[in-house]
This record gives sequence, C-alpha cells and structure tokens, in this order.
Amino acid sequence: MNIVLSDDYQNCVRSLKCFAGLASHAVTLHTNTLIDQDALVARFANADALILIRERTRIDRALLQRLPKLKLISQTGRAANHVDIAACTEAGIVVAAQGDATNAAAEMTWALLLGISRQLVTEANAFKAGKWQTALGTTLHGKTLGILGYGRIGALVARYATAFGMHSVVLGDREATTARAIQDGLKVIAARSDFFERCDVLSLHARLTPQSRGMVTAADLAGMKPSAILLNTSRAELIEPGALVAALKAGRPGFAGIDVHEAEPIFDMNYPLLELPNVLATPHIGYVEEETYERYFGFAIEQVLAWEKGEALNLLNPEVWAHRRR
Repeated sequence: MNIVLSDDYQNCVRSLKCFAGLASHAVTLHTNTLIDQDALVARFANADALILIRERTRIDRALLQRLPKLKLISQTGRAANHVDIAACTEAGIVVAAQGDATNAAAEMTWALLLGISRQLVTEANAFKAGKWQTALGTTLHGKTLGILGYGRIGALVARYATAFGMHSVVLGDREATTARAIQDGLKVIAARSDFFERCDVLSLHARLTPQSRGMVTAADLAGMKPSAILLNTSRAELIEPGALVAALKAGRPGFAGIDVHEAEPIFDMNYPLLELPNVLATPHIGYVEEETYERYFGFAIEQVLAWEKGEALNLLNPEVWAHRRR
C-alpha cells in the first residue's frame, strides 16, 4: 500500500512511536507544503492513501479528479474543512478523521496570555541585550476574560482563568453555549457591545463554519479597551479580513496573541502582524507538541490499517463505504 504523508514541517513523524504501525507499507514523507495543483498531482499520483496533517494541504474536487488511484484520506485531528467531502464521496474515496488537541490548544492560549501580560519576550530580549527591567507587566488576577466559543477548549481556558483569579464571561449568542456556560457558573452577557467592552482579555475558541467566518468585526474590536488583549488560537478567519491589523494600529485592543493565520505557512518577514510591536505572533504551534502528535498520528495510522482490513473507522463520509474504491 502506497501512503503519502505531506507537510511534515519538523520532519518528526518518523520519530513518533506510532509510526512503527506503518512498517509494512511504502510510506513517502514530504516536509513542505505545495499549492500548485500540478505539483500536488505529481506528489500524490501513486498514493493509495494520504495522511494529512491538520489543514495544511487543501484537497478540492479539481485535485481529486486527477488522482484516480487515491482510495483513502486519513486526517489527523477532527477538522476537515480543507477536504471536499462531497467530492470524495462521489469518487468513492473514504475520509476518516479523529483526535483533538484540547489541552494543547488551551495551554497555548494561556502561554500567549502570560507572555503578553508579563512582557516575557520583551524582557527576555532586553536581558540578552544587556538591559535590566525595561517594562511593566500586568497581573491577571481580578481581570475579566471573555470567551467567544464555549466548547471543550473554551471551557478549559475558563478553568485556567479561575485558577488565576479571573472572572470569565461568555457572549450569549447561542442557546447551547449559554446553557453550558450558566451550568459551569460563568456569567453570560447578552448584549454584544457590552461583551466586547467588558473584556480585559478576549479569547477566540469558535469553530470555523460559514456562519462563524468573520464573526468578530471591526466594530467589535473598536469597542474594546485600549488595555485589552485579544487571543486567537482557533482560526484567523473568525475575524473580519483586515480588521485585526487595523484595530491594533488604532490601539483597540491594545495587544494580541495570535497563533493562527489566514495563509499558512508564512515565510514573509513583512507579514503585517510581525511588524506590529503590540503583537505576540507564533507559527500555529498550538497543537504542535509530542503527546498530541502521538495521539493524532496514532489515530490516523489506525484508520489506514482498519481500511486495509476492510473495516470502517472514524469515517466522515460513511455513506461511501458500500461503493468505495478498492
């Protein structure tokens, strides 16, 4: 069975314990991301199965039509917005996905918050340059954390906030979210403008859907405090295009910790977020840690081996099973 694994940026997948599960198969690994369709066709042409790392490569209908040998896409993580599931189903290609990075994403969110509030990067760089105590940090105790997207990750971040003596609030824009937040003892704010005005810290944890795309608008950001911190470890597209950079330049909110970006990977030194002094930007590393990778790829490899044995496991398109490519 020919298996192709793309976008292994750190060239680390071979070092994972779970990789031994593919020992009897022909596995080709690539460490870079391609966008050009002809190049992708050449890379995937002989693949019976693709193992995809998160959303690094887009698999659309036009590409699938040029991959007649492809039978299985095994996705790391639950999200598969980058794969045209309907086109896969029509072509008889099985798509399987499982795994989450709840703890890793929540920890990354808190790392960004602590880094910004205590000026960690600024002070560490100043210390290396021979300086001593160049800025004042701020405490989190007693501050208000606003959570937009109160699912597993949002709930975990709220528990971190409690441990730090913060007060958490949730925007009451969805009935299910409101009920869950109230059950957990959080304050729900119904008025959108009031929610954004109250936040000392705003953390985004919503899933990216057609309805949530651009859900945070320029007007929302303009209503935030000049001292407020915005955190996004979810999806860049949750914010209206261009609104974040403009808002940070205008000083509302005053700071941002950003781990997700609209066009990844980014190698442009002139990327706007990297040029702003009030931004701590990281290269989408929220889920990039050993335990999560072992779990992600463990599931992905199990899905491949199950398909080989004629077993359906974690299918996103179970209706394809009866007429799947063989």
